[in-house]
Amino acid sequence: MFNAGGISAFVFDMDGVLLDTESLCKKCWRLAAEKWNLKGVDEVYYQCVGQSDQDTLFTLQNFFEKQNENFNVREWYDYARNLFRKTEEGEGIELMPGAKNCLERLKNKGFILALASSTRRQAVERQLSRAGLIDYFETLTCGDSVEHSKPDPEIYLRACSSVGIDPKNCVAVEDSPNGVLSAYNAGLKVILVPDQIKPDEKIKSLCAKILNSLEEI
Repeated sequence: MFNAGGISAFVFDMDGVLLDTESLCKKCWRLAAEKWNLKGVDEVYYQCVGQSDQDTLFTLQNFFEKQNENFNVREWYDYARNLFRKTEEGEGIELMPGAKNCLERLKNKGFILALASSTRRQAVERQLSRAGLIDYFETLTCGDSVEHSKPDPEIYLRACSSVGIDPKNCVAVEDSPNGVLSAYNAGLKVILVPDQIKPDEKIKSLCAKILNSLEEI
């Protein structure tokens, strides 16, 4: 059982924590890589999990230009993102197991809930609204409102500031190494619910708890 003594707020990541966006994103990246005849897409995908669009574009360009010196990262990224958007509009995005129940329980117990997502605000608001989750959150801190994305601590510092609570009295709920590093370095306690990436020993050592699903919080 997690010791909630002194904790006033939970700050959630969205992708791979609340919404099953990351498996869909990886599928779209694989299709785009196949079309461009690019190798190693899974490797670079894992590097990008938790990053903002700007940092993702930088990582992709550095990775794929080694295979194709004429690689146009903007064209490739827009193609993959359009595949994602078409699937989202046609099939929707599934909730991660226990997501709604977890938010409901925490809210009912009096915890303040905030969001810290590297995704752009427009997409965050759209996806959370469609999933019926947006009203649980006091504030949304998104990738296009920070200069440095995860693993930099900026987004978690801003999220804590947005609800007026010291980071040491907040818990971050994350799924990726970049997210864990961001939250830990901002001074939050971290609960890790792994999705696409299994944590190594370093990441494990930074977490207060590692759980199998949101139901266990």
